[in-house]
Order: sequence, then C-alpha cells, then structure tokens
Amino acid sequence: MLLAAASATLYAQAPGAIALRGARLVTVSGPVLEKGTVLLRNGLIEAVGENVDLPKDAWVIEGQGVTVYPGFIDALSTVGLPETSATPTQARTPAAATFGPQGPVEPLEQGPQFRPFTTTWIRAADLLNPSDSRIEVTRSAGFTSVAAFPSSGIFAGEGAFLNLSGEKQGRMVVASPVGQYATLSSRGFGTYPGSLMGVIAYIRQVSLDADHYQLELQAYASHPAGHKRPNYDRAVEGLLESPRLLLPADNAVQIDRMLHFAAELKRPVVLYGGHAAYAVADKVAQSKTPLLIDLKWPERSKDADPDQPDSMRTLELRDLAPSAPAALKKAGARFAFYSGGTAAKDIRKAVKRAIDAGLPEAAAVRALTLSAAEIYGVADRVGSIEPGKIANLLVVKGNLFDEKTKIEYVFIDGVKYEPVPEAPPGERGGRTEPGGLQ
Repeated sequence: MLLAAASATLYAQAPGAIALRGARLVTVSGPVLEKGTVLLRNGLIEAVGENVDLPKDAWVIEGQGVTVYPGFIDALSTVGLPETSATPTQARTPAAATFGPQGPVEPLEQGPQFRPFTTTWIRAADLLNPSDSRIEVTRSAGFTSVAAFPSSGIFAGEGAFLNLSGEKQGRMVVASPVGQYATLSSRGFGTYPGSLMGVIAYIRQVSLDADHYQLELQAYASHPAGHKRPNYDRAVEGLLESPRLLLPADNAVQIDRMLHFAAELKRPVVLYGGHAAYAVADKVAQSKTPLLIDLKWPERSKDADPDQPDSMRTLELRDLAPSAPAALKKAGARFAFYSGGTAAKDIRKAVKRAIDAGLPEAAAVRALTLSAAEIYGVADRVGSIEPGKIANLLVVKGNLFDEKTKIEYVFIDGVKYEPVPEAPPGERGGRTEPGGLQ
C-alpha cells in the first residue's frame, strides 16, 4: 500500500487532486464498494465509484487493504472551546446588595425579565480556540467534526458544527448556529429557579417570552408608524436564532417528561443522554424527536462504598444501557452518538458494546456519521461519501470496531492528518463537557 507519498507538509494546504484508489468504501448513504475510488479536489469529494477516471495531476494513494468511512462526528462536545465559555448572570437576593460610591447598589431585577444563568447569545463559533489540544486527540480517534456547545448555565448558548482542522478559526466553522444547549441543573442557584420544577418553569417562560417577542417584532415590522417599538431582548433573540433546543433526558422518566415538554414548547427539540431509551424507544420514535446517546455507559463509581449494594434499578440501567441504540433502531427512532465522558481513544470500544447488545454495525457507523449530520441539518455537506460533499474521511486498516484495528489517517477538508501518539496519563488534560464528556 502506497502511503509514503503522504507528507506532513499537507497540514497547511491540500493538493489540487487526491485519489484513494482500490479501497473498500463504506459510503453510508449508498452501497459499500469493495474496490472503489474516491477523488478529492479543493477540499471536496469530486467523484466516487468503482471506475473513476483520474486526472493526470492527481496524487494517488493505493488503498488496497484499507477501508474508507465518512469521518466520525461527535454530536455533542466542547472540543475547540475555552475552559469557561461564559459566566452566566448570577441570581442575587436582597441580602446580596453591595455598596458603591453613591450608596447601596440594588440587586439584579427579580421581575419577569430576570433571567439568571442564561447566555443564549453566546456563540461557540465566536469562542473557537484552534490551539485546543483536544482537537488533535479527538481527530486522532477518527473524528473529523464535532457539534460544539457552550455548557454553562440553564441556557448556555448557541452551538456550532466544526471541522477539526485546528488551523484557522473561520475555516473550522461548517454551520452556526446549530442549536441552543440547555441543562436542568439547579445547583448553586440559591433562590429562583432553585429546583427542578423551577428550572422547567423557567425554560417554559423563556420560550413563551421568545414567541411573544417574535409576534411583537412581526407586528411592528408590518405597521411601525404610530406604534412603540419593542425593546431589544438579547436573551430571547439567542433562543430564536437557534434552530433547535437541546434538552437533557437520560432515564425513562426524564425521557418521557422531556418528550411531553418538547411538544408543549412547540419548537424543534433534540434530547441528549438516552441511556434508558431501551424502555421508551417506541415513544421516542412516535414523537419523531431525535435523541443523542451518551457513549459513557453507566458504571459503578470507583469511589463507591463496597459495602453499599446498588439498587436493582441501578443494576438494570448499567446492564441494559448499551442496548438502547438497538431498541431505538428497531423502533425506527432517529439517534446519533456523542462521546460524553468517554475518552476519544475508547469511543470505538464503547460503540462495540452497543453492537454486542444488538445494534447492527451499519447502524452504528451511521450513528457516528450521517445521522448526526441529519440531526443538525448539515447532511448536504458532511456525513457520507458522496460527490459534492466536504472531503472528511476516515481511513482504517481492519474492521472498524476491532480493538486492534489501526486508524491510518483522516482527511478533513481534503487535508490529510495522521494520528498522534497517545499522551502519557500524567500529561492528559481533563474537562467536564456536555453530558459528562471529559
């Protein structure tokens, strides 16, 4: 296999034409080509097939013995974003009033416009750090793209779909915004909305405010003369800009609750978590609500008291969670994978657990590629090996989900990147990300 032509100098710019010839192509959107060729030019896929006429200027890589897949997509991540993407507005009680040069400073407003822990206007695309060391680590595990979101607060901000080139900030952004990330956390809020019921009520109210605000803007735009203009509200502006709202739902009760809540909000919703989806797969399918499944499967904490037995419910979840993707597939639900707290190098091992629990391998590949692209509305650009799409490819030698299979390299925007050696444990950085991702 001719790999020697690959050069480290390709990091900056892709050649005019690259051809991977004679490889096994898993296109995802179409049939598997046992001996196919994919031609790349100027960062895009120009041609795919068993008999592709190669231009004279093409740099040819002989692909015998390797399999080419669309690049993996992490459907929920903070890779590429700063450690702290935003500082949410803090709730304050009257006792928290401070004193300034002119006397007491009143606490933040507690009325209808009081929106603590909300930064809907923060954009992941504006926060990108191409030097984030996690980009290279994630890329080395076969990922070419991530859906990256700010993760602080109730409404954390607008996510962006990114290519992991890690070079220029502007070139990394494939689409923005792709959604609004929300949590149900009530920790540290003090008073309002300091409970789960309060947070749900808060999300409902902000959504209603956004709908009302939109109606006001439309009415004013139709007849501005003689009417008072609406006040600008950046909190609801951020929500209205977001094409979908991401809500957490891991156990069966949470999934059922969030499905009903999504119907009430009357806006596109994507759920994330999904470990207990095996128990409600039919409901998820009937709702047509996409579900992002956390690949950090439940396990007993290393710090757990060995003398304290786990409940039957906990043991059941731990045992059956990897079967959730198979149940969703059987029910016809839409789902994709995200890394959660799983180290990038262990992603394929985590997916293999879902395969061992009944998920067809082809469906597993789709959940790592095209399904994620479809959920975020970018399937016309990434997620499969088709002419016209961005040249994001994963090249492996061996079965993708075999523990010994080696990732040879990836292409991102037509540029070739080889995996970097794994860093020693003491040199790895840690960070909590959406859904517990480290």
